[in-house]
Amino acid sequence: MRRTSTRWAALAVAAALAGPVAGCVAAAAAGAAGGVYATTRGAEALVSGSVEQVAARAETVMKEMNIAPAGEKTETAGDKHELKGKVGDLDITIQMERSDSSTTKVEVYARKNLAEWDKDYARNVLERIVKAE
Repeated sequence: MRRTSTRWAALAVAAALAGPVAGCVAAAAAGAAGGVYATTRGAEALVSGSVEQVAARAETVMKEMNIAPAGEKTETAGDKHELKGKVGDLDITIQMERSDSSTTKVEVYARKNLAEWDKDYARNVLERIVKAE
């Protein structure tokens, strides 16, 4: 009887440790992929480069993905930049904000309608911006 309870205890400990370890592996994989994280409406990442440099890369990615430009604005003396575009039934928004002198926070949204977002497409756009470095 004692041997069976020891086995169950060992299994319980192994199961309890498996969750956090899997989470660490997922976090490490995300970091290796450029730190692209899912948000409630799309994806975000910290990208190396100034806002101006990242905006240029984002425009290149938009052209490569056939996203038709629909608007652009710059605020706070260039510390914030936003690009808007359209592809198919999706409205694409790329928001960039200076994090520090060499890093820019980038958020990408791909909206289908008032209540639906295509997070996978947004992530794909952002991953291409990150890789365009």
